Amino acid sequence: MVSQLCNLSTRVLCRSHNRTFSSPTRSNVRFRLHKTPAPSPLPVIIQRSTMSTETAAPKKFEWLVVIPDFPGVHSKRMEARPQHFAGLKPAMDSGLYQMGGAVLNEVPQGDDPSKFSFAGSTIVIVAESRDEIKEILKKDIYATSGVWDVENVGFYFLLLSPDHLTSWMACLLRLYVPIRRKCGRFCAHSGTP
Repeated sequence: MVSQLCNLSTRVLCRSHNRTFSSPTRSNVRFRLHKTPAPSPLPVIIQRSTMSTETAAPKKFEWLVVIPDFPGVHSKRMEARPQHFAGLKPAMDSGLYQMGGAVLNEVPQGDDPSKFSFAGSTIVIVAESRDEIKEILKKDIYATSGVWDVENVGFYFLLLSPDHLTSWMACLLRLYVPIRRKCGRFCAHSGTP
């Protein structure tokens, strides 16, 4: 039986002799062997894994991105704002943007965005690298119209504790759902940039 298994390009452990048998006919098949509690005269295959010859897709991470505004661009921001919001929906639906919001220099005294003192924007974005994020940001209307200073973006790898993630998401949903019902769209009240 051991020879039959070896011909299948496997590695087996014969528990009674505590030996490993293998055959190198296919190098991309590996077996992970685990200790067993009771000896047995029969060979046992515990786990099989196959190595892929294809390269794995690059891993994506969540990043907290802080994008400063150029000085004195308040009117440009207000002008580009509707187009910016229109561009958010596809990015949010695809999962590229997780959340975002405007960064203000001071606490707003009302709900009128034209009276806000904007300092920039923040976005939680899912991407492979800083370079990928920069390329995405350069395509946004805020960047092309001269609102965002894309060359001075702050990139921070975001690592949320699983315990805090649930409460963090619950807080967002409590804030977002009533505002979404009220406004029916992304708006200044929801904290979206």
